[in-house]
Amino acid sequence: MRGQRSLLLGPARLCLRLLLLLGYRRRCPPLLRGLVQRWRYGKVCLRSLLYNSFGGSDTAVDAAFEPVYWLVDNGHVSDRLNPGFGVLVIVLTGSIVAIAYLCVLPLILRTYSVPRLCWHFFYSHWNLILIVFHYYQAITTPPGYPPQGRNDIATVSICKKCIYPKPARTHHCSICNRWVLALLSGNPTWLNNCVGHYNHRYFFSFCFFMTLGCVYCSYGSWDLFREAYAAIEKMKQLDKNKLQAVANQTYHQTPPPIFSFRERMTHKSLVYLWFLCSSVALALGALTVWHAVLISRGETSIERHINKKERRRLQAKGRVFRNPYNYGCLDNWKVFLGVDTGRHWLTRVLLPSSHLPHGNGMSWEPPPWVTAHSASVMAV
Repeated sequence: MRGQRSLLLGPARLCLRLLLLLGYRRRCPPLLRGLVQRWRYGKVCLRSLLYNSFGGSDTAVDAAFEPVYWLVDNGHVSDRLNPGFGVLVIVLTGSIVAIAYLCVLPLILRTYSVPRLCWHFFYSHWNLILIVFHYYQAITTPPGYPPQGRNDIATVSICKKCIYPKPARTHHCSICNRWVLALLSGNPTWLNNCVGHYNHRYFFSFCFFMTLGCVYCSYGSWDLFREAYAAIEKMKQLDKNKLQAVANQTYHQTPPPIFSFRERMTHKSLVYLWFLCSSVALALGALTVWHAVLISRGETSIERHINKKERRRLQAKGRVFRNPYNYGCLDNWKVFLGVDTGRHWLTRVLLPSSHLPHGNGMSWEPPPWVTAHSASVMAV
């Protein structure tokens, strides 16, 4: 088959080269010369249509992930009727809380001292309240959208999806098909909402406190997990021995089990708790660390790719790129968390708070205390 194809394509390529050569030397009839010119013109048109000065590895990755975006987009059509991953997050978190109350609490009440019980009681409920609060705020708070039909909005770039001027730090969500202020990521399936200017803090706080809760459960239940795993292995061995005894002897009635049904379910629930919390702590912890690095740099995950490309472009020209939204690591965290005074670290970070972020997402002037701090540093 391959030989026949080469026999057919060989003469065709030879004829095409002869036509191009004759057209180049202008020794062919006007008809062939016109065909050659049209062929070259078509090649130029095709290359001009496919040429993109913004092309690169990031564009290739975006194109490769288009099928994934399509699946997420079509999945969210059914998510409006069946939330899917959002319900799964609630069910898994509720199962861990139920196991902690029904299985872990009766065990630690018999073994832990009173001060240790008080510490676990207050910390676990504080962590749980923050997880529930920030998850609810993240899924119910709109990320922020620029107003439509206004001409007095300052625009800084062109949206590649809409081909229309857009404000600073505004990006097009391919799932919602609209602009989102400071878009972080488009509609995560387990959040069922875009992450933008107004719910970015809730999203990160949920990831952070969920990671803390999973590490707390995984580390605190390590001894219980080892005992439960050993008990499950013992149950398997007893069941195996019981089957062998039944095969060799005859009983008038079934012998009573060594482990009761409640003990079996308790051991299996503890193993399930440890494995689930450990896996979520690793996966969500990596995501939380990554977003913490981005917040320290004063950029989002989308802006990281844009700033990286801009940094390379300016570096090739011998210039240095400076992120205009980077106020320094500590000031970036203060702006992100909305910490204006020292008391806000308690009332706005360690306790549930629904305060709005700095700015309106359209203009990005830093808070006055950040401006004053930057001015003092430049004066020095």
